[in-house]
Amino acid sequence: MSRATEGATAGFLVWRLSMKWRVAVDRAVAPLGLTHAQYALVASLYGMARSGLRPSQRRLADHTGLEPLYVSKLARALEAAGLVARTRDPGDPRAVQLSLTEEGSEVTRRAIRVVQGLLDQLLEPLGGQDGPRAQEFTRELATLLDVPLDPHDPHTENDEEQS
Repeated sequence: MSRATEGATAGFLVWRLSMKWRVAVDRAVAPLGLTHAQYALVASLYGMARSGLRPSQRRLADHTGLEPLYVSKLARALEAAGLVARTRDPGDPRAVQLSLTEEGSEVTRRAIRVVQGLLDQLLEPLGGQDGPRAQEFTRELATLLDVPLDPHDPHTENDEEQS
């Protein structure tokens, strides 16, 4: 553990790791004309398309954890760049479906290879992506992502009143 993280809280470490990851991905995908957020969107679209899905902007927002308005903004920018197609959902005229263009699929495949290389580097100290420690770390992260966070949680308010 480095001196900067010695005695740090779990919240601080989660924040630092997420920032480290975001910056690394931003730098890695910039030569492909993408930002980290755009990468999250196109990589998710790529994976969903491989599963036969053509998600709405709302469904993609739910999948990525990004705000729906932000997904709309990203999708418009990616459409302008020729990487994403936005079309009306035939089943719901208010919804917009997203798909990768041919160019978008190619750029995304290249970006995924680059980001997988970063992930290999990140997880090497845990025995690599397929190592038991990395797999347990992944399970722990998934557990934390399943915890609902509400800033108005009554337990938090009671704790503050007792302080």
